[in-house]
Amino acid sequence: MKRVLTKKLLPGMVLANDVFPIETSSRLLEKGTVLTEKDIARLAFYSIIDVLIEDNPAETTPEKEPSSPGLTYSERLKQSEDFKEFKHDFEECAGKFEHTINDIINGNKDLDLDEMMTPIYSLLGNGRTSSNIFDMLHNLRLYDDATYTHCINVALISNILAQWLKWGEAEIEIATQAGLFHDIGKLLIPDSIITKPGQLTDDEYTLVKTHPQKGYDAMRSLDISTHVKNAALMHHERCDASGYPLKLRGPQIDKFAKVVAIADVYDAMTSARYYRGPLCPFIAISMFEDEGFQRYDPEMIIAFLHNIVNTYLLNTVRLNTGEIGEIIFINNTHLSRPTIKVGNDYIDLSKCPGVYIQEII
Repeated sequence: MKRVLTKKLLPGMVLANDVFPIETSSRLLEKGTVLTEKDIARLAFYSIIDVLIEDNPAETTPEKEPSSPGLTYSERLKQSEDFKEFKHDFEECAGKFEHTINDIINGNKDLDLDEMMTPIYSLLGNGRTSSNIFDMLHNLRLYDDATYTHCINVALISNILAQWLKWGEAEIEIATQAGLFHDIGKLLIPDSIITKPGQLTDDEYTLVKTHPQKGYDAMRSLDISTHVKNAALMHHERCDASGYPLKLRGPQIDKFAKVVAIADVYDAMTSARYYRGPLCPFIAISMFEDEGFQRYDPEMIIAFLHNIVNTYLLNTVRLNTGEIGEIIFINNTHLSRPTIKVGNDYIDLSKCPGVYIQEII
């Protein structure tokens, strides 16, 4: 057997031991489980860093790639001028943020909040709706998601979630800032550890878990909202006290950190990594539906789920059966299981156990 980082797991790998979430005796996955994409998402959802894997993966039969007539929604989007403009602006924004935040952390530059936020609001502007933004982000997930791009993604998602919660303009602005700055503590962890391809040692794992405190400490003297600083410190806290570093419960967690926590986990699960493609958003949505109401603020998770599923209407998807179709209807009682039009047929996933959306294409 071998120990494999959760972020490097692939479908078909077999667990060599039972997996238990931190701070609970309830078994998450049992030894011998042949991992699926949803299992991998569950491990990430519960912040499981690594697991023991059997040396020989289970044999899987590769699915045939059925042809899809015409261009998919994603292909049409990528040909649009708006997408090309968004992609250019996003990459430029990421580059600027990387240089600016490092200069600030190293004490070589004072914080100019307006200068840092202007490119973020530019991405949110130009008449783009929340559906447009999620479409853009989903179709940008074709490269390794560095801390800088992750922070921009979380800023955009936090902004949209705050709008869905009907917060005021000032609070939406703070939520956006909290998303942008939430992970700067990771920039203070050696890159050799953050990107380590092999097993983390106990000391390395402990060091990684200090990044919320390091981020908070780095921001202490900055002229920025206390809520933004708290989001850096508390974005890994969970309402059931299963998070870190302080094991806080719901009422103790800053509400802006609660928004960022949802945006952070959703983006982490649906972003590409250099060793795998992005996990399907509907697998992430399923995780939140099944297990999110204890760990996250109920009002926030309900607003997030009910709104985000609608951003994927009309997207072309591939089911785990290999069939390709279009999302045409959201089932409000089973948000991760919409109705799909496949040819002239309609498949209501809420009535089809074992069939699920494997990929948005």
